[in-house]
Amino acid sequence: MKRVVITGIGALSPLGHDWPSVHQRLRAERNVVRYMEGWDVYEGLNTRLGAVAEPFELPAHYNRKTTRSMGRVALMATRASEIALEQAGLLGHELVSSGQMGVSYGSSAGSPSAIGDFGLMMTRRTTEGINANSYIKMMSHTAAVNIGVFLGLTGRIITTSSACTAGSQGIGYAYEAVASGRQVAMLAGGAEELEAMDAAVFDTLFATSVSNQAPEGSPRPFDAQRDGLVLGEGACTFVLEELAHAQARGARILAEVIGFGTNSDGTHVTQPNAKTMARAMRMALDDAQLPPEAIGYINAHGTATEHGDVAETQATFEVFGGTTPISSLKSYMGHTLGACGALEAWMTLEMMQEGWFAPTVNLREVDPRCGALDYIMAGGRQIQTDIVMSNNFAFGGINTSLIFRRWTD
Repeated sequence: MKRVVITGIGALSPLGHDWPSVHQRLRAERNVVRYMEGWDVYEGLNTRLGAVAEPFELPAHYNRKTTRSMGRVALMATRASEIALEQAGLLGHELVSSGQMGVSYGSSAGSPSAIGDFGLMMTRRTTEGINANSYIKMMSHTAAVNIGVFLGLTGRIITTSSACTAGSQGIGYAYEAVASGRQVAMLAGGAEELEAMDAAVFDTLFATSVSNQAPEGSPRPFDAQRDGLVLGEGACTFVLEELAHAQARGARILAEVIGFGTNSDGTHVTQPNAKTMARAMRMALDDAQLPPEAIGYINAHGTATEHGDVAETQATFEVFGGTTPISSLKSYMGHTLGACGALEAWMTLEMMQEGWFAPTVNLREVDPRCGALDYIMAGGRQIQTDIVMSNNFAFGGINTSLIFRRWTD
C-alpha cells in the first residue's frame, strides 16, 4: 500500500475561508449562528437558526458559460477545489487532466432551488422554470461532476452523497484510491448549501434547535440543556496525493492520512447505533495500526441532538475510555451536512499544527447520559499531539472515522 499525504486544502465556511480567520473565531469562543429572517415565510417551520458561509469572490473565469450547470453547492465545491489545487501547486498541472487524478466528493443533495423547480412541475402541472441545466443542478452528484468538468479531470469520479458523512467518505474513499495505486492523486471532500428545505427535514424529526431568540446559545453539543441542531453550509476540498509523487515534485506536505473506517448500522435509518459507531473507530485504528491511546484528540460529530450525542459519546467511551480530549466544531458553525466531514477535518489538522484545540462552545453541563469523556470546555486546551481522529455519522446508519498524522519526515 502506498502512503497518502495532503498537499492542498481549500475551504469556504461560515467561520471564514482561511485558517487565521477561523482560528480567531474559535479563540473568541462564539458561534456564527444567526436568525434566518427569510425563513419566516414558511408556515410550520419551527427553527429559524442557520449559519451561512462567509461571502466569497469568484475570479473572472467563473462566468455564465462555465457556471451555467452549477447551483450554489456545486459553485462552492468547485471554487474550494480550485483553491486546494492552487495551494498544492497543481492548478494547471498536467497531472490534473492525465487520468491519474480523480474526484471523490459529495453533498446531501443538489441545489434545493433546482429541486423546487421540479416540485413545482408536479403541483402546477407545468414545466415553466425548468431548463437544460435544471437537473444538473439538482442531481445528488452535481458537486463531483461540476468539479470534474470545470477543472478538466479525467480520472475516476466517486460520488459520496451520504448526508453527514459525504465529506468524510469523500476523503476516505479518495485515500483508498490513492493507497491502492489506482490513482496518483484525488480531489476529496464535500459541500452543502443552506436552504429552509434542509432545515425542514430535521424539523419534522424534532431535531432542530428552536432557540430562535438566542442564536448565540445554540447549538450546544453534549450539554444537558441542548435543544437540537443548527444547520450551516460550506465546502472543503483536500488534495490527496501519493507520497512518492508529492516528494518527487517538491510539494509542501500538510499532513498524512493514515486510517479510515466506515460501516453501516443495519438497524434503523435515523436512530444511531453505538456498537457500530465504535466498530468504525476501531476499523480506522486497525487501518492505521495504532492503539486507542495513540490518538491525541478526537473531533466529534457532535450534532447536539439527543440520540446522536448519547450514542456517539457512549461509542467513543467504549473505544477510548474517558482519557482522550474531545470537542465538537459544530457548536461554532452549525451542522454543514455534506461539508462537515471535510471542514472539520481541515480545522482539526490546523488545530494540531497550532497545538491548541477549541472547546465545544456553549457546553456547560454535560448530559449525564453521555459517555464519561474528556470534554474540552471553556478556554480550549493546549495539546501537543501528532495524531488526531475525526468522526462523522449520518442518516441511514453510515459511520466514518478518519485518522491523520502530523507530517514530520
